[in-house]
Amino acid sequence: MGIIKLFTDGGIVTWIVMLPLLGFSILAIALILERILFWMQINGRQDRVVKEVISLYRHNNVVSTLDKLRQNSDLPASRIFLAALELEDATPEDFRLALECSAQAEIPLLKRFQTAFDTIISLAPLLGLLGTVLGLIESFASLNLGDVGGTKTAGVTGGISAALVSTAFGLVVAIFTLLFANTFRGLHQRQLAFIQEHGGQLELLYRRRYERGDKSYAPTR
Repeated sequence: MGIIKLFTDGGIVTWIVMLPLLGFSILAIALILERILFWMQINGRQDRVVKEVISLYRHNNVVSTLDKLRQNSDLPASRIFLAALELEDATPEDFRLALECSAQAEIPLLKRFQTAFDTIISLAPLLGLLGTVLGLIESFASLNLGDVGGTKTAGVTGGISAALVSTAFGLVVAIFTLLFANTFRGLHQRQLAFIQEHGGQLELLYRRRYERGDKSYAPTR
C-alpha cells in the first residue's frame, strides 16, 4: 500500500490528519540519520583517543597530551579533559570541578533531539487516533437508520476500514521512532559512564602528581 493510497483511502478528514503524521515521519528520519552519524563518529574514535591521552599523561608527557586533545577537540571527552588540563596551577578540587562542569556542558549535545523524539512518540499515535475518530464520525454521519443493510452500509464499512489507516500510520511512526530513541538514550548513558570512568583516572593521576609537587601535571604555555 503506497503513501498516496493511504491518503486517498483515509478520506478528507483522515487526509488532513495524515499530513502532520507524514511530516513527523520525515522529521524523525532526518533526526535519526543525524544522530547515527554523530554516534558513529564518537564510537569510532573516542575510545582510542582517550586511552592514548591517559597513557601520555601517565608518562608525564603533558605537552603531547594537550596536543592530542586539541587535535581531537570535536570529541566530547577531549573537550572535557582539555577544559580541566588547561587550568593553570589548579588544585585537585579545581581540577575535579572543571571536569564536572565541562561534562555537564556536554550533556545537551549528547541528548540532542531527545525532546523531539519524545514529542513524536507521544503525538503520532494520538494524531492517528484522532484521524480514526473523525473518520468514523464522518462515516456514521452518512448512514441513515432506515438504510441499514442497504447500499450505504457497504460504504460505511469501507469508510471505517479507511479511517483505521491513520491509527496504523501513527503507530508505525511512533514505534519506528521509539526504537531509535531508546538506542540513542542507551548510547548517551554509556557515554556518560565512559567519561566518568576515564575522567576519574585522569583526576587520580593529576592528584598524585600534585601531591608529589611534580610541576609536570600543569600545562606549559
